Amino acid sequence: MIHKNWENRPTIKQIKCEHVNAKKFVVNKKLTPGKIYDVKNETEEFYFILDNSDRIAGFHKEYFSEVN
Repeated sequence: MIHKNWENRPTIKQIKCEHVNAKKFVVNKKLTPGKIYDVKNETEEFYFILDNSDRIAGFHKEYFSEVN
């Protein structure tokens, strides 16, 4: 039941939002291009981050690049 305490989990890595050009979904209200987000969990397709609403949400990896 990892989803119950995601907000308090340690950060895995940081990612930078590169764009919000989504084909199916509206993500420009939850992501800001150029902003750096903390990754709390990751799958093959998605990053789970604290978005602009301070809630955990999953977004396709295509919107981000990893920060070194």
